[in-house]
Amino acid sequence: MTMAKPMRATQPLSDADLEAVGRLKRGHEILKREIGKIIVGQEKVIDQLLIAIFSRGHCLLVGVPGLAKTLLISTVARCLSLSFSRIQFTPDLMPSDITGTEVIQEDRATGQRAFKFLRGPIFANVILADEINRTPPKTQAALLEAMQEHQVTAGGVKHPLEEPFFVLATQNPIEQEGTYPLPEAQLDRFMFNIFVDYPEEGEELDILKRTTGGGLAEVGEVLTGREIMDLQSIVRRVPVSDEVLHYAMQFARMTRGTNPQAPDYIRQWVSWGAGPRASQYLVLGAKARAILFGRYYVSPEDVRAVAHPVLRHRIITNFSADAEGISSDHVVDKLIETVPIHLSESLADGRLPKVLGTGHPE
Repeated sequence: MTMAKPMRATQPLSDADLEAVGRLKRGHEILKREIGKIIVGQEKVIDQLLIAIFSRGHCLLVGVPGLAKTLLISTVARCLSLSFSRIQFTPDLMPSDITGTEVIQEDRATGQRAFKFLRGPIFANVILADEINRTPPKTQAALLEAMQEHQVTAGGVKHPLEEPFFVLATQNPIEQEGTYPLPEAQLDRFMFNIFVDYPEEGEELDILKRTTGGGLAEVGEVLTGREIMDLQSIVRRVPVSDEVLHYAMQFARMTRGTNPQAPDYIRQWVSWGAGPRASQYLVLGAKARAILFGRYYVSPEDVRAVAHPVLRHRIITNFSADAEGISSDHVVDKLIETVPIHLSESLADGRLPKVLGTGHPE
């Protein structure tokens, strides 16, 4: 599929921003090279993970055991000079085991006792929530405030988390006995749901050569936490044309069976569609992808590239879809074919409400 021409934007980036975009592109290339010293293949997964990080989003990595999900996350943390904390989710894990707890401590000088908050493992830049669906919902919910507000509340006191802050969770899709599926409200907090697939034959051979010989290679630090936060700010300022905004918005709106303009296959296969947060993440992910590849504008191709990880956990298929073997990824594939790129096309065929075209520049 050919990339559409750049759309007109209203507020171009400053010279300083353009220079920073160039630094980010170079940093992205170095990052992938450093990560490639440890992780074989999985280029799409690495790209999606970095897009989420520079968009200030959280990720859920889904894949069978043994695909280096944990190793990938820890390697990224080392390359980004960030503090790293691994939380192994188990059925007996309590919320305070994650967030921290208050203990009574005695002042030896005065003999007085007072509560002191002992920080839990969530107080780090990169949190690996390993096998997140193995712990009960109450403990899973302990992450929600941290993910959304970047803070932890204990004893009525708010404790801010160190920035930048990311929750990168892993989940095994094949073993469901003794697990607690994540509720939709928690799934929606994850910007991306990244599917980690088996390696290609040549990649698996390379994995064998690397891991059955000497020690693993060392990776270098590419970016600091301060630089990451600066680049996250630039992502937010990347200009996007109204036409691309409408294009991203249609992906979320077309997944809702209550929308009169939704295609027939949505009503046939989908119980619940994506909310406005999906549109927000489509735009942010498209912005980050554009500048990671050294472009100063966002194209529809960027939106399409992040559509699967943004939408696959926000589209709830029904029994009819399950009976036909239709997954949410199949629905996204159909949307990419169905949703028109240009606003004029969508207004002409009636798939986008005409009120959205009011005031749109020619």
